[in-house]
Amino acid sequence: MFRLYTLCTVYRLDILEVLQWYGVDLSHLPADAASIELEKTHAIHFQPHNYGEVLLPLALDPGLDLTKTTYLSRMIQRWGKLPLMLLHGLDLKTHRYAFVGTEDWSMYPLLQPGSLLLIDETKRKIVTSGWTNEFDRPIYFLEHREGYACGWCNLDGNRLMLQPHPASMCNPQVFVYPDEIDVVGQVTGVAMRLDQGRRRRTAG
Repeated sequence: MFRLYTLCTVYRLDILEVLQWYGVDLSHLPADAASIELEKTHAIHFQPHNYGEVLLPLALDPGLDLTKTTYLSRMIQRWGKLPLMLLHGLDLKTHRYAFVGTEDWSMYPLLQPGSLLLIDETKRKIVTSGWTNEFDRPIYFLEHREGYACGWCNLDGNRLMLQPHPASMCNPQVFVYPDEIDVVGQVTGVAMRLDQGRRRRTAG
C-alpha cells in the first residue's frame, strides 16, 4: 500500500484511478459490503461523497398527489446523477417504484402510509398459497379504474379480492379480473417511517 502511494506521488497519479487499473473500483465498496450478510446489527461508516454517483429521479410530475397511492415510476419526468452510497450496485432506472398515499392505511402496520415501494413487474401471477405468516405472504401492487392500490390478493375464477391488513380496519374490495383491475407487480422492497401509527391515533 505504501509503495503504491509512493509511486502515485512520484508520477503524479490519481491513486483511485491506479486501483481501477487492477480491477479495484472503490465506488463499488459500499454495495459490495451490503451484499455480505452480517449476523450482528452494525453501523455503516462509509462517507457518501467518496463513492461515485448513481442514477436517481430528479423531477416528478407536479400533479403528484401524495395522499393517494401512486405508481411513482410513471410520475418521473427527469433522471440525473447524484452521489449516494450503497446504491451503486442497483440499476435504479429499470426498477419500478410506487408510493403509498399518506392517507392509505389499507396495509398498516406492514406498510405505513407514505412508504416507498419497490415493485417487481416480473411477478404478476397471484400466488394463493405457500406462506406461513403475514410477512411471507406476497403483497401486490395493482391498478384499477380509480387509481392504484396495494394489498394481499385472493383470486377465485375472475373475481379478485383485494384484502387489506386486518389491523387497518379497512374493508376488502372485490373486482372483476382482469377487466376492472390489473396486477402491476409484487412488492419486493419498502422504505418507510415507523411513526405513522402515532399520527393516526392522534387524528382519531
